[in-house]
Amino acid sequence: MNVKHPTSSDWVARSLRSVWHPCTQMQHHEQVPLIAVARAKGAWLYDHEDKRYLDAISSWWVNLFGHANPRINAALKDQLDTLEHAMLAGFTHEPVIELSEQLAALTGHALGHAFYASDGASAVEIAMKMSFHAWRNAGLSEKQEFVCLQGSYHGETIGALSVTDVALFKDAYGPLLRASHVVASPDARQARDGESAQDVARRAIADVERLFAQRGQHIAAIIVEPLVQCATGMAMHDPIYLTLLRALCDRYQVHLIADEIAVGCGRSGTFFACEQAAIWPDFLCLSKGISGGYLPLSLVLTSDAVYQAFYSEDITRGFLHSHSYTGNALACRAALATLQIFREDDVLQRNRAQAAKLAQALAPLAGHARVQHVRQRGMILAFDAVEPDAARAASFSRRFFSAALAHELLLRPIGRTVYLMPPYVLDDEEIALLGARVGAVFDAVIAS
Repeated sequence: MNVKHPTSSDWVARSLRSVWHPCTQMQHHEQVPLIAVARAKGAWLYDHEDKRYLDAISSWWVNLFGHANPRINAALKDQLDTLEHAMLAGFTHEPVIELSEQLAALTGHALGHAFYASDGASAVEIAMKMSFHAWRNAGLSEKQEFVCLQGSYHGETIGALSVTDVALFKDAYGPLLRASHVVASPDARQARDGESAQDVARRAIADVERLFAQRGQHIAAIIVEPLVQCATGMAMHDPIYLTLLRALCDRYQVHLIADEIAVGCGRSGTFFACEQAAIWPDFLCLSKGISGGYLPLSLVLTSDAVYQAFYSEDITRGFLHSHSYTGNALACRAALATLQIFREDDVLQRNRAQAAKLAQALAPLAGHARVQHVRQRGMILAFDAVEPDAARAASFSRRFFSAALAHELLLRPIGRTVYLMPPYVLDDEEIALLGARVGAVFDAVIAS
């Protein structure tokens, strides 16, 4: 008896009837293809007809060491036979202990006391709540306000949206959100004639200082993505911004929250982006790559001073946040396997060579008449398309995405910003292929 196996088209049709996709206007899928992934290996995704797509954005920035990585797979299989999950309240387990210890060590024990959640937006919300509550416990309950950067994005929970400066979200959900202060972004693309990236950073810091001087006694924390504002369009800034910001926060008693959800775990060239400015924040948020892209996991690292502000017999002084899967053993084991690969393969050093090869592969685009602001920070590369026509500019992302799929690439621009954030496992042939096809896709989209 012949069994008919569902095709990619069958799966796509079923998905469109039943699955509501994130950050997607579903009607667009009447024209924009939906890809049903059947399997993945290394940097490649495969559909049910074995068509392949190079995952050049690491499946929304989560995958570090390739899909179906044998070492992470083995660690998870072992953990699955040992402990899949146990509540963390009143109980603990080896993977969460060892992960917390190793992350603290990576900060030189400047930060620790890891508090776990599932996703990046929740980590941001936890950091905001911790900041507010710590000041209250310290007798400074008037410090209730938060500050974010122009164009910032930190997630889509109500709390995280309150420190997100993207009109699409603010306009849709504004009435639900707590008002925050917005300060100038240090985005180096804003350089005036004769200005350097450092000059832009200093101008942006001056804006922060003006606000702190006016409202410092009411401000709990400022939140930044160190070095790269990712969803802003990979807006990159000089590390001096972080150095100066840390000093301002100390002077005005304002907490610094570093959202390293996208830029941590080696993406920026160091394990933590903050390292490049030789500073540590009061709260550091991690997610995405920390579990190698395998399982939902996020966490907040904080200082001993913040931790001690909550340490009391009084339950009202304790930090109040939870979810059922806090510190999930499988997710923590995936994270431990990920950190082990970093150590055993000297990944950060290897990535320096990878980053240089990626830059070389994309170099031909630097002189393109319709390209501006080619930029790179570690394993993150980006450039902006020059598209003078407003309607074409508005549709650029969708057109580029579709054209990239036809060239075996998963690339999803942010507005007119094309970016690459590939997994760390590309070989020289894959890097060359990626560079050549990005150029071909761009030419096709600009000409269409």
